[in-house]
Amino acid sequence: METGLLAYGAYLPVRRLQRAAVAKTHAWFAPGLKGLGKGERTIANWDEDAVTMSVEAARNCLSGQDRDAIGAVWLASTSLPFKDRQNAGIVGDALSLKSEAMTLDVASSQRAGTTALMAALKGDTPALVVAADRRGARAGSPQEMTYGDGAAALLVGQGDVVAKLISAHTEAVDFVDHYRGEDGEFDYAWEERWVRDEGHLKITPKAIKALLESTGTDAASIARFCYPAAGRNVTAMVAKAAGLPEGSVADNLQSNIGETGAAHPLLMLAQALESAQPGDRILVASFGQGCDALLFEATDAIKNRPAKSIATQIDKGRADDNYARYMTLNGLVNVELGIRAELDKATALSNHWRNKDMTQRMMGGHCTECGTNQFPKARICVNPECGAVDTQRDEGFSDKIGKLNSFTADRLTYSPDPPAYYGMVQFETGGRLMCDFTDIDSDPDHQPEVGMAMRMVFRVKDYDRNRGFRRYFWKAMPATQEEI
Repeated sequence: METGLLAYGAYLPVRRLQRAAVAKTHAWFAPGLKGLGKGERTIANWDEDAVTMSVEAARNCLSGQDRDAIGAVWLASTSLPFKDRQNAGIVGDALSLKSEAMTLDVASSQRAGTTALMAALKGDTPALVVAADRRGARAGSPQEMTYGDGAAALLVGQGDVVAKLISAHTEAVDFVDHYRGEDGEFDYAWEERWVRDEGHLKITPKAIKALLESTGTDAASIARFCYPAAGRNVTAMVAKAAGLPEGSVADNLQSNIGETGAAHPLLMLAQALESAQPGDRILVASFGQGCDALLFEATDAIKNRPAKSIATQIDKGRADDNYARYMTLNGLVNVELGIRAELDKATALSNHWRNKDMTQRMMGGHCTECGTNQFPKARICVNPECGAVDTQRDEGFSDKIGKLNSFTADRLTYSPDPPAYYGMVQFETGGRLMCDFTDIDSDPDHQPEVGMAMRMVFRVKDYDRNRGFRRYFWKAMPATQEEI
């Protein structure tokens, strides 16, 4: 059987920061930013991080797949929310994967995503590889313009693959083009031309040529070359140095997404797969203290496209020119939050453990006596005509579509992004939940309405900044027609 990619998916936050607004704000001090002030970049909401974006990308990837067959979860990121708690374990929990699945975090390099992919492809069990980044950047820096937030997910294994792995090659070189120290909040980057000439144009072509030579592959046969480099024309120069066709260079998505860190090579690979035809050869490479290069060939199964494509997510992005909001939510300015924000949000870890299936897996109950669904799960059936005791089995609610029964927009309670929206969601198959909403804004087209379809998304519930802990839960947001 062939080894390769069984499925793929991606996730892009819905908001798009307009770069012109950033350049205009800093023009008095850094007029050079005007050259980068075109297009837009994805920005995560306050309740999104590498874990939540990975979950959403994985849900898009695993639609219609057997989750019980997954034997491992590899999470790649340079912006993981926890330094000493396995972040991949949270992702596996939110996806309701079996507890026997191995979980592993891969970090500390921009090629963490491809490194995780290469390692997973060497395994003997179906594995989910997810990569996500939400990197911070100083206000008014070039990185603030070129970075983006997002995630990609790949299901790898043997069988009816959409793209088979031909081979892979790694060059591990401690070339420091940028770094972030132990307590660093932002990346420190070196001079761009030096990074281009001594790094990209020497290390990457060497890795690509070694890969092609080891497989006897003609460079001219490469249909798509995916290489995340924010610098202008860098990818084209790398392709030329490696002997790849000029027409093979894939869009690096800089104009409308930005560079999503460790996720970006996998995001570009997913985009290439969305338009690939059987027989197309796709070369994906990533740069970061060396270079990883992987060569895939699309199969006849490539025609099975994900329901939520990258192109669709790009089209549905919401333009956001409120730069003050972006700076506030990303901690770039200190604002007065008010006394309602001073509540101590300590999390009792014992209570967190007892309720983990409800909060992270969104597991409710199904009464085997009368068939009633309910959330949360309880010993007693809520059906007044039943009331049976200890008859409930687990029933997952995270993928169910609900109907909005009622809602409130509250400006009195504290919210990082006021007003706080919450309300009652009634699930089509039974069960209801009073919960927070997310990705609601002032645009009338995105306002909630009673009766509208709602879907559940895994998000940060709140932060305990005194102890560095964040709690996750499922929130509701309006569902598109494709998601119903």
